[in-house]
Amino acid sequence: MLAPILDALSFAADRHKTQLRKGVAGYPYVNHVIAVTDLLARSGVEDVTTLQAALLHDTIEDTDTRPEELATRFGPEVRDLVLEVTDDKALAKEERKRLQIAHAPTLSERAKRIKIADKTCNIIDIAHDPPPDWSLTRRLDYLAWAEAVVHHCLGVGPAPLEQAWHDALAAGRSTLASLR
Repeated sequence: MLAPILDALSFAADRHKTQLRKGVAGYPYVNHVIAVTDLLARSGVEDVTTLQAALLHDTIEDTDTRPEELATRFGPEVRDLVLEVTDDKALAKEERKRLQIAHAPTLSERAKRIKIADKTCNIIDIAHDPPPDWSLTRRLDYLAWAEAVVHHCLGVGPAPLEQAWHDALAAGRSTLASLR
């Protein structure tokens, strides 16, 4: 079970090696996909395919990785799961955001879990290490949008993952409210 997950981690680390998170601290981007996967695992997700896809969830969207590469190395099931949570960067940002909300109810249970974990980690970052050019209003808008996406993903469990989402959202709102 561990070898396929480490293979996905190695692949993700290589593909994201030059990228940094947008926050002031400028953490290596790979820390994000590790955090998403760690949240899933600590919440009780043991499915290797889901954990691999969580590590790889931004490779197609944010690197030059092609879907065929994921299918060849990790199998079509992992590729398809990554594609489920991948935005089409050819579309305008607002359209991508709208589509995430619209498509969330149609995602598989595995994809919904990845989406919940991804948004949970993102709102923690937005609350505590935002991009330097993000106003308080933009940060609050992000939390509201993330909540709209995750709303359609809840109910697939596991309970600790969904509780982590609720806790992070409440903490994020509290943190941002204290900045007003």
